[in-house]
Amino acid sequence: MNNSRRRFLQIAGVSALGLGAKPVLNAFAAEGEGAGFHVARGEDSLDAKQWAMVIDTRKLHTSADLEPIVDACHKVHNVPTAIVNKNHEIKWIWEAHYHNAFTDDTNHFLNEAVEHRPFLLLCNHCENPPCVRACPTQATFKRERDGIVLMDFHRCIGCRFCMAACPFGARSFNFRDPRPFIQETNKEFPTRAKGVVEKCNFCAERLAVGKMPACVEASNGAIAFGDLYDEHSEVRELLKENYTIRRKQTLGTEPSVYYIV
Repeated sequence: MNNSRRRFLQIAGVSALGLGAKPVLNAFAAEGEGAGFHVARGEDSLDAKQWAMVIDTRKLHTSADLEPIVDACHKVHNVPTAIVNKNHEIKWIWEAHYHNAFTDDTNHFLNEAVEHRPFLLLCNHCENPPCVRACPTQATFKRERDGIVLMDFHRCIGCRFCMAACPFGARSFNFRDPRPFIQETNKEFPTRAKGVVEKCNFCAERLAVGKMPACVEASNGAIAFGDLYDEHSEVRELLKENYTIRRKQTLGTEPSVYYIV
């Protein structure tokens, strides 16, 4: 994106925010599903009222169990992994300690197996996403037909309001051009530019052609994915049969990622 266009979008976005109006930026938005490119929905496309994920942490014992899951996601989405500066790191899905993942949990005497277990973190695709309300250009939005919170990279002006609004730290900002740090480029998914925010998209481009998210396929059954409002879906069956927790439930964002502990 050239400087003049970015400057125009910054002015338009801030002006719209101040006036309480919705910015009119459709002329600059790419046709598609918010990934910054067009993905035609095939006959085998997977649909849901609200996509949700259930992560069975009992099947993920060590960091080695998480590595192929993280690698699969980052490889298919051209997430740069060779950035040395940790302050510039880009993450779509990553590992965290229990107490870093569930900061509102007050149980000081947690089961040791759970306390020392690695947890996978990603965008929670909240049913009530604060990032969407914070974005002045509608670069991040909730797709009403299936509840996925998406990014349109072409609309992003790099204001980082969405990052400030997200209570889960699920978004990354490209402080530098990420392309030189991509070890193997996937030509079927777009690369990003400097000054753009990005995050997990629940593999919307894969769902459009009948495929499960990359992390689900790489998890060997540790991650389930399905329609939260279909009582016969796999995720609903798991929620019925197991005790699950979600991150920062008291904030009212209604995360769509559940953890079996």
